[in-house]
Parts: sequence; C-alpha cells; structure tokens
Amino acid sequence: MFDLTFNVEDKGALTPLTLAIDQAVIAGWTGRDPVARDKHIAELEELGIARPASTPIYYRCSACRITLSDRIEVSGENSSGEVEFVLVGWQGRIFVGCGSDHTDRKVESYSVTVSKQMCDKPMASVLWELEDVIAHWDRLILRAWATIDGARVLYQEGTLDAMLPVKDLIDRGFGAAGLPDGCAMFGGTFAARGGIRPASRFEFELEDPVLKRKISHGYDVITMPVLG
Repeated sequence: MFDLTFNVEDKGALTPLTLAIDQAVIAGWTGRDPVARDKHIAELEELGIARPASTPIYYRCSACRITLSDRIEVSGENSSGEVEFVLVGWQGRIFVGCGSDHTDRKVESYSVTVSKQMCDKPMASVLWELEDVIAHWDRLILRAWATIDGARVLYQEGTLDAMLPVKDLIDRGFGAAGLPDGCAMFGGTFAARGGIRPASRFEFELEDPVLKRKISHGYDVITMPVLG
C-alpha cells in the first residue's frame, strides 16, 4: 500500500485524510458517444495505434505512480498530461479528485498498457465526497492548461456529460462489488485543443459550478535526456 494524505472539502472546510492506495486504474475510452469513440479509434489505427481490447478499458499502473508533487521527471520529450477526474474508494465511501494521466506518447504507440506505467500521475490534494456532487455530476467541468514554448494555453475543457456516468464506469470495471477500498481510478479525458503535445508545465482543475468550488493543481515537467 502507498499512503497519501488528502484534504476532504466540505462546506469550505478541509479535513485531512490519509488513504492507503493499493490500486491505480486508468480508465480509457470512457466517452458516452459511441459514434465519436469509434471514429477516433479508426483515426488512431491509421496512425498505427491498435484499437483497445474493450471500450471502456481499465489499464493498471503502480499505485506509487500517483503523486501530490508539483513536479515530475520524465524520460525524453514525448510525454504529455491529460486532465481527468479521479474516483477513490475508501471504507465504503467514494471520493472525487482531479489528476493528470501523464503518458509517454512514444511508448503508447506500441503499448498503451506500458505507457501508463512510464510516468507519474499527479493529483490535487483536495477531494470531495461523491454524494455531494452526484446529483449535478454532468455539470462538473474539467479544464487544463499547458505551458508550451513559454506560452500558457488552454489545452482541454469539457463537461462530464461527455463521459460515462459514474455508476456505469464503476459497474463495467468492477461489477456489483463496486469500487474497491484503496483504489484510485482515473476516469478518462477529452481531446486536446490543437492536438496532443508536450509541455514544460501542466495545470488542471475540476470545477463545480453548482457549489461554486474548484479542485486544482499544477506541476512542472522535468525532462531527462535519453542517451541511448
């Protein structure tokens, strides 16, 4: 198990909670629109990226890849972030957070599963109770900015009505047993504006326009040389 200390937000107050994370799951192909999903799969196949074995699909990576740090180190210049909501199971409760599925795109071209293991997955330190937002879940907004060549640009933005509902996402991945305690599941993302590309810094947030609050975080990307 890998302990991470979050702050659970309730009515503006933050309560520390240390969670023992022993599973990290990266859900992919979680869009609600099957036509758009299949079109994108076909586009990727033309680029040599194999279609997923199922839709949605639930990739695994090491729990210790999840980090609350404000910087990560990556090999080479072929990685990039993706803003995603994160569901965390703990003692029969489900919390909602926000993170970045930072992924090595070069490795992704030959093995998506391996690419998920290549990079740390930064998360914001704040969580919400799922029950506090589930009634207006589809109105929540994911948003990300990337700093590219010194310029901060809007990289991703969308509402969660484009993603599978929480119940469907959990049921398809875990069945009637539900989200296990100690499991952190990244829930999928939107297309990048201007295309997927590397950045020196990545910032992301989950906005609740109903309760008027946000979960946000940012991290610098330190590139290590690849010498052979």
